[in-house]
Amino acid sequence: MEDNGDSQPGNNSGRYLAGLCLTALGIVYGDIGTSPLYALRECFSEEHNVGVTPDNILGVLSLIFWALALVISIKYLSYVMRADNRGEGGILALMAIATGPRHQRTGWVIALGLFGAALLYGDGMITPAISVLSAVEGLEIAAPSLEHYVVPVTIALLVGLFFVQKRGTASVGAIFGPVTLLWFLSISILGISQIVRRPEVLAAVSPTYGASFLIENRLTGFLVLGAVFLVVTGGEALYADMGHFGARPIRLTWFAAVLPALLLNYFGQGALLLARPEAVSNPFFLMAPSWSLYPLLLLATMATIIASQAVISGAFSLTRQATMLGFWPRVQIRHTSAQEIGQIYVPSINWILMTATIGLVLGFGSSSRLAAAYGIAVTTTMVITTLLAYVVARRRWGWSLPGALGLTAFFLIFDLTFFGANLVKVVQGGWFPIAVAAAVYLLMTTWKTGRAILARRMTDLVVPIDEFFRLMEAEKTNRVPGAGVYMTSSRGGTPPALMHNMQHNHAIHEQVLLLTIVNEEIPRVNRRERVEVEPLGQGFVRITAHYGYMEDPDVMRLLGRKDTPDLDLDETTFFLGRETVLPGGRGMSRWRAHLFGLITRNAVQATAFFNVPPDHVMEVGSHVEL
Repeated sequence: MEDNGDSQPGNNSGRYLAGLCLTALGIVYGDIGTSPLYALRECFSEEHNVGVTPDNILGVLSLIFWALALVISIKYLSYVMRADNRGEGGILALMAIATGPRHQRTGWVIALGLFGAALLYGDGMITPAISVLSAVEGLEIAAPSLEHYVVPVTIALLVGLFFVQKRGTASVGAIFGPVTLLWFLSISILGISQIVRRPEVLAAVSPTYGASFLIENRLTGFLVLGAVFLVVTGGEALYADMGHFGARPIRLTWFAAVLPALLLNYFGQGALLLARPEAVSNPFFLMAPSWSLYPLLLLATMATIIASQAVISGAFSLTRQATMLGFWPRVQIRHTSAQEIGQIYVPSINWILMTATIGLVLGFGSSSRLAAAYGIAVTTTMVITTLLAYVVARRRWGWSLPGALGLTAFFLIFDLTFFGANLVKVVQGGWFPIAVAAAVYLLMTTWKTGRAILARRMTDLVVPIDEFFRLMEAEKTNRVPGAGVYMTSSRGGTPPALMHNMQHNHAIHEQVLLLTIVNEEIPRVNRRERVEVEPLGQGFVRITAHYGYMEDPDVMRLLGRKDTPDLDLDETTFFLGRETVLPGGRGMSRWRAHLFGLITRNAVQATAFFNVPPDHVMEVGSHVEL
């Protein structure tokens, strides 16, 4: 499916479009917009041992310019964002498009998509740490005597950031756009003030400077690409947030505001280094006049907090998507806004991210050391995005093999080059996001596999509904007043909980609803296609409810619809099956069965996840051997 972002209602209104662009500026571009705080500095770090000479400065600036042009402007904005799952973007949406109909599923496509999603959790831990830390490090320039306060202040800001998550971003979200706009305006002015003094820096637009830098510096030049890559981190956010704003506002904001501001600031830092090579210790803050250091420090801190907020919110959204697609155990999800359905809070993920982020700040101690851990996660995700986009181009867009392969190879040249340059940083800290991704990937695949095996085991216990009716009549089962709602994953036959209830209690409610929640691989299901109601006779009705991965199932709201049977909720009992997993080596290895059992025991109860009133629930337990 091709990009439909431009077809959103109201996009033709200039005021509406301007509002979307301003909001997108704060939400989408915070990560990539704060990269000037540390990116150019890292290119000339002691680790790379690259001299701060005019040729090297122009060479690095040339690489930065073309990285932004090729990776962001062409790859993401012009190519990848054409792939949307009914308006939604992101790596899980791309995976869903690439797999297509169920008969087209390819194991390696799903594995790539899941690992790419898992890497984003590592990114969600590193981004707040490196962004806020790099901003607070401005204290070292404004007041060198306060250097020892950098880490404590950073941790205090991060703790505050994670503690306010439960309140949602609705109250402060309105200032995200204006603050980020002020940030981009400020870094543009800083850059221009230096460029006018050394206008020759603009010659770096020519790719010959970048090519010469790589040729002359050879291996060292190749390794510097690992730092150059820091300028395009946040590229995945452009795609992931497409569903919130549409493609058009994101593209307009990039070309009209973000790209010019970034280039002006990077080239301004380069101009400063041409005049004062010793400013390489922190060229961003040293561009500013002394009187403006504290206001700039405050603005930089606010910008990095906004960038961190976007990444944290993205981790919450990713968790909900993975849960609804069946790759993540049920977790508590709270809505923090009555107006914006996308604003959610996931407590378990929030505290995990906070603990990991603070640990990173304490463990690495500076943004320079954290930069080594940053690139490997993002470069790997970008490689995966390119590969999945190739599958979409072939399967969904009908591109020819030479066309799709040629464009994919073109993008992979840059992706794999950046990946290789960052690969050498694994020992220096790049192992962290890889370890996080491996753990998350193991959890997701174990949960998905375990649930599939469990479903097959439970299917073996399912009795055809006609046979159940005959058995019910043969045993002269009593029918009692009220209604019983049996939640079951099977869309056919008799739920085991219903069979157990009849066998043990010898009674069935006069009104019985067999309710199945089906999670579709699309963001949202049309209201008219939400519910299927099938009368089965003898007071039995089968209801199948469909939800997309951006929606939250709500049983009480569902049963209140006009197209579902009328229920007296005071006289309704909900029956849920509760399976206890016993490792038996029948479908998965014992250690994974133990892990699956542990995850199952710690998953949020179905009553809370599906909004079922707990005082109206009966759970029917069973032991299942995996």
